[in-house]
Amino acid sequence: MEFPLTRHLLKAEIHCHIEGAAPPALAARQAEKYGVDTSDILREGAYVWSDFSEFLVCYDRVASLFRTDEDYALLTESYLTELAGENTIYSEIIVSPDHGDRIGLGADAYIAGISEGIRRAREKTGIEARIIVTGERHFGPESVIAAAKYAARGKNPLVTGFNMAGEERMGRVSDYAPAFDIAREAGLGLTIHAGEVCGPFSVADALDLVRPARIGHGVRAVEDPELVARLRDLGTVLEVCPGSNIALGVYPDFGSHPLRRLKQAGVRVCLNSDDPPFFHTSLAREYQIALETMGLSEQEIDGMTRTALEAAFVDEEPRGRLLARLDEGFRPASLG
Repeated sequence: MEFPLTRHLLKAEIHCHIEGAAPPALAARQAEKYGVDTSDILREGAYVWSDFSEFLVCYDRVASLFRTDEDYALLTESYLTELAGENTIYSEIIVSPDHGDRIGLGADAYIAGISEGIRRAREKTGIEARIIVTGERHFGPESVIAAAKYAARGKNPLVTGFNMAGEERMGRVSDYAPAFDIAREAGLGLTIHAGEVCGPFSVADALDLVRPARIGHGVRAVEDPELVARLRDLGTVLEVCPGSNIALGVYPDFGSHPLRRLKQAGVRVCLNSDDPPFFHTSLAREYQIALETMGLSEQEIDGMTRTALEAAFVDEEPRGRLLARLDEGFRPASLG
């Protein structure tokens, strides 16, 4: 689907899960390749689910269709090429080495396939991308610490960040803090999922115990004015995913979503798509919703893209090139 009102705007994304980015058409081809019946989760070119538990089942079923390093190269190349077609110049992909191990592929081959997909997409389109290794909270602290150790000892220059995702209501942030200490000592950028399912306390715990540069989602912070002020003063970037929040029932509609309020309060925010085809969205749609439904100006949206690039887990030389492209590319629609 085309979103012409923001087609001319350069875009960047720093919060997207690789398995959650699988285009339905590609998933259908993979299902045919492996002889898997997906009629219950994939109909008329779209993923089908009705509540959070069904979403998780659908997500896992789609993820199971990618089994080799070449499958992951194809998935990554497909998604990044799609992003580049939406005028996106930078992407950070959230990946889980645990998943590579669980499917019998192995973490190294899993990461190698994703890295190859990044290389192919960059060669074809010029899009720049990096990898964020993620620990899954619901597998427990030891698993998250193991993921941090894996990221820390790796030599892949595309792996530049560490994250924790998964069931936000499980465990205490303090149980997982050692994983972030390991990643910090290795020089990796830090982000953590918080303030999505759980309330402001989740964001406060992340700030107190992890001290991340960024927080995935974080929107529930809006319920605590003092926490909003703290985020503003720290300059912590919120990786906001409006379409995901609406699809999963965090907010009932885009009119009640707090992106605009957070931005007006001085919190650094940017737009992201999370698991785009599962939520019937895309990065381009997120940009258009921000413009049409949330009432943000093109200049404000371009400023959020700048925030994403400034907060990206990328070396200063490519960051400078990306910011220069953004400066050169911004032309308000009214100016042609």
